[in-house]
Amino acid sequence: MSHEEDKLRMSKLGEELDYHSHKYYVENSPEISDFEFDALLRELQELEERYPEYADPNSPTKRVGSDLTSAFESVEHRFAMQSLSNTYSSEELGEWIDRIVREIGEVEFVCELKFDGTAISLTYENGALSRAVTRGDGQRGDDVTNNVRTIRSVPLRLRGEDYPALFEIRGEIIMPYASFDRLNREREAAGEPLLANPRNAAAGTLKQQSSQIVARRGLDCTLYQLAGDNLPFATHVENLEAARRWGFKISDHTAVCRSREEIERFIAYWDSERKNLPYATDGVVIKVNSYAHQRQLGSTAKAPRWAVAYKFQAERALTRVLSVDFQVGRTGAITPVANLDPVQLAGTIVKRASIHNADQIALLDIRIGDMVYVEKGGEIIPKITEVELSERDEDSRPFEYITHCPECGSELVRYEGEAKHYCPNASGCKPQIIGRIEHFVKRKAMDIEGLGGETIELLWENGLIRNISDIYYLDPVQLAALPRLGEKSAANILEGVRLSKEVAFERVLFALGIRFVGETTAKYLASHFRTLDAIAHATVEELSEAEEVGKKIADAIVEYFTSEENLQIVERLRSAGLQFEVKDKMRESNALEGKSVVISGKFAGMSRDDMKALVEKHGGRNLAAVSANVDFVVAGDNMGPAKRQKAEKLGVRIIDENEFMAMIAAADKIESSDDAQPKEEAHPAVDKPIQGTLF
Repeated sequence: MSHEEDKLRMSKLGEELDYHSHKYYVENSPEISDFEFDALLRELQELEERYPEYADPNSPTKRVGSDLTSAFESVEHRFAMQSLSNTYSSEELGEWIDRIVREIGEVEFVCELKFDGTAISLTYENGALSRAVTRGDGQRGDDVTNNVRTIRSVPLRLRGEDYPALFEIRGEIIMPYASFDRLNREREAAGEPLLANPRNAAAGTLKQQSSQIVARRGLDCTLYQLAGDNLPFATHVENLEAARRWGFKISDHTAVCRSREEIERFIAYWDSERKNLPYATDGVVIKVNSYAHQRQLGSTAKAPRWAVAYKFQAERALTRVLSVDFQVGRTGAITPVANLDPVQLAGTIVKRASIHNADQIALLDIRIGDMVYVEKGGEIIPKITEVELSERDEDSRPFEYITHCPECGSELVRYEGEAKHYCPNASGCKPQIIGRIEHFVKRKAMDIEGLGGETIELLWENGLIRNISDIYYLDPVQLAALPRLGEKSAANILEGVRLSKEVAFERVLFALGIRFVGETTAKYLASHFRTLDAIAHATVEELSEAEEVGKKIADAIVEYFTSEENLQIVERLRSAGLQFEVKDKMRESNALEGKSVVISGKFAGMSRDDMKALVEKHGGRNLAAVSANVDFVVAGDNMGPAKRQKAEKLGVRIIDENEFMAMIAAADKIESSDDAQPKEEAHPAVDKPIQGTLF
């Protein structure tokens, strides 16, 4: 054959193999034998070895994977991958449906199975797979394209011609029970620890450094949501049917429902029938079908308002309590964990279960040797829910809760209003210190590569680290000399440390590990106060003015910044170059500079989320609740009567959408005719540094 003939043959083989892969792995109706398929694949492999310049990056030969290793690049999602709100009861589901109907009127819903795997976003350009990215934190995920190419139910090239030039499709990477059982049999034979469940096995496999290993693990992929600017149809179901034509594996277990009764029948059927499926499911996802209605409903900061996940009731099993261990968390909280006779539960072997705190033990009257019922909360975390008293031994005695820390021996304390006991020795209790460091370096905080739990433990044992600030003063020579590290690993850690200095202030604030200050609260605090110094000097009353900050959180913040040890750590972090203030994003204007705005109701020109984005683009600040600190409320249709009543009572100005847009336009005109730089209103504590022993 000539080169041109070989090139044409390679193209023809690729098309044939793609067709037969789809027939086998998606439609489950093969047309040729495995032997014939393998012969075609070998022929293509030989041609690609002879003509590597003609090889397609999405060739079917990529299904076998590579033994080369590489780090996973962090990639920003074009469209955020939000989480779903969960509901566990018919009553909660009914309330969600009623709210949708009140806001929109009669709508179509789509019910789908909720697959228990790991979320993935696939990008296709001109019909070819260009990128596969994990969910990550919803804004950024890991590029796992090479690994996903080995999953045979993922099309490398699309069929037909009516697909958008560029779009994303979201779905779930799952490990079928057959693949999971086979993998655990192999691990057991090799003397390796067994994998806990198919979901964790799928997530762990997807992050393997060798795509050859991924190819052998038998992953599957089902897609359930398109994302893009120019999708061909106006409804979710129509686009899924189009995706099926293009070659994607779309679940057959989907139904359009027009009433609560139809939705509940779908849920009831699959709550029982799911046990016969070849893969794990843990609920049903209900979505509004129309994209126009989805846009009208919008999203919260965490989840879309047009979709909800109904979680099936957890399975439970009866087993015996053998003993109780006590774990110490990073905040000093003591968590009792029961060791159990191993029992099968929801597809996994359960050996341990949380019993939360002393009150829970007393409430259930859990004793060593008792037979207890164990459930999986959300089918993830095992917990004891009931004692089978008929099985209790006559000589059993009530459980005695510990009085001293199992790690450092300090006497435990119990704060007013708290259910848990705490070890107060924050600076000398190893699990607390290690836990705070692990929290500091995790992905949603400082995201420092290479500093996992084992490495942090190693640094601690060798005296290189005693608190989070020590991370920024590690000695390269000492680091490289540690067992299991070496120069390359040490260099990777130090590079991760260097890069973390660019992490945004809101994540630095979250990373500090202040009690009750979670990821979302840190964002609100950063937005409200702008600098760490302002937060550190704020009173409980001033802190409580920030969104989602109540007295409990405010007290914890004040307590954190009155500790001399914490102040020293903060000063060392400042000296290391961490971001201690908000960097302003590009604004379109300063029309709303210094204004606090509440957006409420539905708007004709744009969604509520778009209105809020407009406030920030023009220098304003969004607040969720009406208070005396609000400058004005932008009221759309169906504004909550309680908000309107409170605004009127406080004398807060209420304007409509047209007035709001006119306000921005008018301010823009004034600003464009004024060459003076906008004045910045400083917070009274912004320029006042935190006072501590090192200042």
